[in-house]
Amino acid sequence: MKVSIVTPSYNQGQFIERTLQSVASQGGAEIEHVVFDGGSSDNTVAVLEHFTPEVRWVSKKDNGQTDAVNQGIRATNGEIIGWLNSDDIYYPGAIARVVAFFEQNPEVDVVYGLADHIDLDDRPFEEYPTEPWNFERLKQTCFICQPALFFRRRVIDQHGLLDEALHYCMDYAYWLRLGKAGVRFALLPEKLAGSRLYADNKTLGSRVKVHAEINDMFKQLFGKVPDRWLFNYAHVVVEQRYSKERNKKSFILRLGVNSISAALKWNRRISQEMAKSIYRWILR
Repeated sequence: MKVSIVTPSYNQGQFIERTLQSVASQGGAEIEHVVFDGGSSDNTVAVLEHFTPEVRWVSKKDNGQTDAVNQGIRATNGEIIGWLNSDDIYYPGAIARVVAFFEQNPEVDVVYGLADHIDLDDRPFEEYPTEPWNFERLKQTCFICQPALFFRRRVIDQHGLLDEALHYCMDYAYWLRLGKAGVRFALLPEKLAGSRLYADNKTLGSRVKVHAEINDMFKQLFGKVPDRWLFNYAHVVVEQRYSKERNKKSFILRLGVNSISAALKWNRRISQEMAKSIYRWILR
């Protein structure tokens, strides 16, 4: 069973060698690793040129991370596909365990494992909050860590590539799209990957944009946005400007107002559950 690992990259020279090494050290399958770099201006290309064993790579301007992932998928032919960002890592033996799981469970289309958030020096500092597969629960929270997920190529053949209009939640949107289509997911309860979390990374650095894009995605995919994501959006908006510690009552009032505003913007109505929740906050 051949496994294709796709790495989108842009100016992650300080991390990419560790990413490459984490793939090169894997066994248990025929593995092809391709890197699609968006024309990095740091030392990324130098790392790619000198890395041993040699890895297949391209460095040229692209349309962002989602475009790079899609280019990588199209450029490979493995039966199993993994997507590993250029600042994340696989843990030893991860691919072998994934391949064994797919071989033992031919009906499963997508498998995801446990993962850690890691710091700049690869040290795990918290476990990713992974949960057993439940599509309705996935609508409430993204419990799948992207580098710890692998899927069969037949998923791409049947359901297409990632949505290149999305820049932050393209992975979450894809899991939801597949779940909605009835694709079969399964949890492999073993640690597979480390997902790097630090202040300068794309997700943490653009939290309001991330949550706005998630809401837009839900509206397009399901026709409405769950209250939980509307509350999450309101919270990051208020948190940017006001401190909960300084004036808790003011913070809660602003959170309620922004939640109502978000509900009207995306859903054109306020659910009874949202109204009750805000009322309880104010009473406290």
